[in-house]
Amino acid sequence: MNDRAPAPGGLALVESLVNTLDIETGADSLDTAEGRAALDLTEAGLASARELRESLRAACLAHAGHPPHRTVTPLGELLAQAPLLITVDERDGSASLAPARPALLASRVAAAIAEAVTAGTWLRLKACEAPTCRWAYYDRSPAGRGRWCSMSVCGARAKMRRYRASAKESRDSR
Repeated sequence: MNDRAPAPGGLALVESLVNTLDIETGADSLDTAEGRAALDLTEAGLASARELRESLRAACLAHAGHPPHRTVTPLGELLAQAPLLITVDERDGSASLAPARPALLASRVAAAIAEAVTAGTWLRLKACEAPTCRWAYYDRSPAGRGRWCSMSVCGARAKMRRYRASAKESRDSR
C-alpha cells in the first residue's frame, strides 16, 4: 500500500521483508516462490523469516511510538544469532559490517540495521499506525513525525474517521 519511495540502503531489505504480509487481506508473498526468491529464501527458512518479519514490524511500530501489534520474540534475541563480520576496504581503510552468512536472512537484516544505525536512519523506518495496515515505510518528513504509509489511503481514512467522529459529537452535543 505504501506510495512512498523505498527506504535507503540496506533498510530497503528490512522494509521489503516487513511488507511481505498484507495485514488487511492476509496475503503473504512468502507463500509464493516469487516472494521467497525476492528475499533469497528457501521454504526451510520460512518460519524464521516470518518470526523475524513480525519482530521487525514491532520495532517499526515502536519507532512510530506505538505498542507492538502482538507478542513477538524480541528483535535483539533474533539478531543475536545473526553473525556479522567487519570488512575493511584495502584501498581507503573504511570499515563496515557484513553478513558472515549471506544466505541467512537474519544476518543480512542485522547488517542492514547496523548500517542504518551508523547512518542515523534506523529510527526513520516506521510502521503505519492504521491497525489494518501496519505497512513499513521510511519517514522522510523533516520532523520525522510521519504516521501513515500513504497519506492518500491510510492518512485520508484516519482523517475522515476523526472528522466523522467530531461531526457526530458536535451533533450529539446540541
